[in-house]
Amino acid sequence: MRLIWSLVFILMVLTVGSALCTDETPSPPATIVVSDKGSDDGSKLRVEWSPSPDEKSTNPVLRVERYRIMRREIGGQFEEVEEVFVGEGMEKGKYVYIDSNLQLGKRYIYRVYSVSEKDVVSKGYAGGSGVPVANLFNVERLNVLIFIVAFAGLFIYFYRRAKGGVELYVRPIAGLSAVDEAIGRATEMGKPILYISGLSTVDDISTIAAITILGRVARRVAEHETKLIVPNYDPVVMLVEQEVVKQAYLEAGHPDAYSDDIVFYITTRQFSYVAAVDGIMVREKPAANFFMGYYFAESLILAETGAATGAIQIAGTDAVTQLPFFITACDYTLIGEELYAASAYLSKDPLQLGTLKAQDYMKLAIAVIMGIGIITATFGLNWFQRLFVAR
Repeated sequence: MRLIWSLVFILMVLTVGSALCTDETPSPPATIVVSDKGSDDGSKLRVEWSPSPDEKSTNPVLRVERYRIMRREIGGQFEEVEEVFVGEGMEKGKYVYIDSNLQLGKRYIYRVYSVSEKDVVSKGYAGGSGVPVANLFNVERLNVLIFIVAFAGLFIYFYRRAKGGVELYVRPIAGLSAVDEAIGRATEMGKPILYISGLSTVDDISTIAAITILGRVARRVAEHETKLIVPNYDPVVMLVEQEVVKQAYLEAGHPDAYSDDIVFYITTRQFSYVAAVDGIMVREKPAANFFMGYYFAESLILAETGAATGAIQIAGTDAVTQLPFFITACDYTLIGEELYAASAYLSKDPLQLGTLKAQDYMKLAIAVIMGIGIITATFGLNWFQRLFVAR
């Protein structure tokens, strides 16, 4: 019995050894095509090849496990750039590899070898060459262009209508409708108006919106000859606001009423600034407080102090974490994008109204597209989703 098992073992060793020592190697890919990827800056090539017939071989020495991609420049040596395993990156029955970081206009030569499960590399190979070319237009981002053109068209349409005297409807915003009421109340009571544009810097979009609203408020204040107080947290914002308020007083026909003391700097220390503003509220007892821009933990401290002095308070911020405090302690609150729409709402400027209306219609279009996308995805119709993929 031992003799039989020994013979079987020797026979297996000889069989495997002969298989490994054979000159047989996996078949290389049948065809290869090297072409420019297209829709790029000329730094990519598309390498496409057909599967090797030995992918389905029963012999582990010949059965293809992966493909080895070699590349060289004219006059250079071949170097391995990638290995693609069987079944990866297939499109319509062929393997596709995108080679990137190439030089524009330079020719590259490729070879694709088959590699078996036993790491046996095919003697033959599929070879080809290509030159990356820069393309004028990225077809894969056509959907982005369509959206840009659609938005531009809507903007031009509404801008021309507003400029032509057509009154564009803008949803009433209670906080902005109350601006005149707050200024009128301060005028009647002979008390000042306090305006704060947040604790962020001038490059913050909410600060820019707050400065724009300040210009509109300052013009109304100048017309009513009411006292305006604008304490600042950031020195750069202070300089911008001084020019904005000066221009507002000039447009209102009261340039002599403007003073640099209207807009002043306090400190960049958060709670030191808040303490100083609270002190102004307690001493001056303004009839109206405006809190516009971006705020942090100090929002409730400011709003509570203002409420305690009996002022009418209008706040506006895109800081989600601070909105609950303003809603609770203020009379009116502009939530998120209402802050950005405030300038168009107050000024009725055709340029700003056109932009606002175009944005609203694009948001409506996006909401409709999302709804259709949800329905088509539910039924497995993925072609609709692919229309909106930007590469």
